[in-house]
Amino acid sequence: MKQKTYLADPCGASSLSFWKTETVMIPAGWRIVKDEAYRNDPAVYQNSTDEPYFKLIHRLKRLDAPVLPEGFILTEIGVKDFARHIAECYEEGGISEEDLEDYRRHPAYDPSLWVAVADQRTGRTVATGIAELDARIGEGILEWIQVSPACREKGLGTFVVNELLSRMKDKAGFVTVSGKVNNKTNPLALYERCGFAEKVIWHIVTEQK
Repeated sequence: MKQKTYLADPCGASSLSFWKTETVMIPAGWRIVKDEAYRNDPAVYQNSTDEPYFKLIHRLKRLDAPVLPEGFILTEIGVKDFARHIAECYEEGGISEEDLEDYRRHPAYDPSLWVAVADQRTGRTVATGIAELDARIGEGILEWIQVSPACREKGLGTFVVNELLSRMKDKAGFVTVSGKVNNKTNPLALYERCGFAEKVIWHIVTEQK
């Protein structure tokens, strides 16, 4: 995909961030279909499984100041602890320590865009966030935003997102994020509260054998 095409419509041009359009191989049997096409021809996909994803963009024109809830502090943790916390927050999936090390070898890696929050009383990590920066086109990408189940609904997710946006405001021209539509933690609502917009729905359609 050409940069010009992507930049004209980052949410509608691809379900992926720009650098991933250049590097990610779509698995055999998968089709990634924009919502309009999926709805206009449902018979084509009736024997397939479907997982809808949203993609949003923040233009960085208006940012809310990150406010860390009382009782929590920013902290420094290593890759192993990031992987552990991500696994703690996901019922399925997550990411391995090895995969996170791969993130750090990619040109989009920016160490200032790895954020961790701890409970001030216990020192335990309770929220983390990882973003990337594709400096070639000025795209920031939110990748892993999570809050420990016991600490949700306290404003920690909002803080992590706003903190990362604040750190990218002088580095990126825009920031994208994607996620599962049917995630029960409703990340879509969090991102929209933080100023993300221009929602496009993409379907990952898997052919049934």
